[in-house]
Amino acid sequence: MIRMWPVGQEETDGRIDAVLANLSGFSRAACVTLIDDARVKLNGKTIMKSARVQFGDVIEVEFPDSEVGQAEPTVELPVVFSDDDFVVIDKPAGVAAHPSVGWSGPTVIGSLAAMGHVLTAYGPVERKGIVHRLDVGTSGLMVVAKSERAYVSLKDQFRDRTVNKIYHTLVQGRLDPMSGTIDAPIDRHPTSSYRFAVLDSGRASITHYDTLDAFAYASLLEIHLETGRTHQIRVHMQAMRHPCCGDLTYGADPKLAAKLGLSRQWLHAVTLGFMHPGTFEQVSFSSEYAPDLQAALDKVSDL
Repeated sequence: MIRMWPVGQEETDGRIDAVLANLSGFSRAACVTLIDDARVKLNGKTIMKSARVQFGDVIEVEFPDSEVGQAEPTVELPVVFSDDDFVVIDKPAGVAAHPSVGWSGPTVIGSLAAMGHVLTAYGPVERKGIVHRLDVGTSGLMVVAKSERAYVSLKDQFRDRTVNKIYHTLVQGRLDPMSGTIDAPIDRHPTSSYRFAVLDSGRASITHYDTLDAFAYASLLEIHLETGRTHQIRVHMQAMRHPCCGDLTYGADPKLAAKLGLSRQWLHAVTLGFMHPGTFEQVSFSSEYAPDLQAALDKVSDL
């Protein structure tokens, strides 16, 4: 089976491994493996992972017939808390919330099912139990509903903005002011199907930030989300000209990403708090930085 992706203007002069990761939803490591196995062609020719693409190019990926129709891969997800109503996981990077077009890697739904968790049937079949999402490349806390009452309650809490969502992100440069609020509407990017942007036509999007630590080339921020738009933190940081370190999709410096050993955006959901749908008590959960993020943070102070 062969799948094809055209290269848009925004990907011009990008490395093919990074561009393929952005277009396909595969991890960058998976894309490098495909390229090394000579299963990726650019305009009909096999290439190296360092090859640059241009607007109008076509990327082809050949999948062996043995891989077509295979069951979805699963991973063992770290469970922070679980009861009859919901399960809170510490999602690693490289795992999508639910199945979607172009994604062939593990998902939260599939992995939880393989681990024996029975999720509520509420919601679309491919997103049962999902009340919020984290990007594939974002790690940290995520709650999934197991009961009908939990699904309804948690969806209402996210809609009413009563859920306490705190993220930490390492961004390029130093913000001035060091604390503030970004109130800028977000909509789909006009020329890219997988990206979002600050646009007047977008939905209201509000991000509060505080600087926790400042380094020579980067700053560690604490983010409180008032709204929960797709890619909100990443889009707002790019709009401030301080993209998340390692986030090549939204303008991060690839040289700095390489120095820090980052193959994804430095973004982690550290705190998640909400009202328990059954007991009506406030519950809160916390998560340590993923190992790759901690390693990058250790390196940035030496730059």
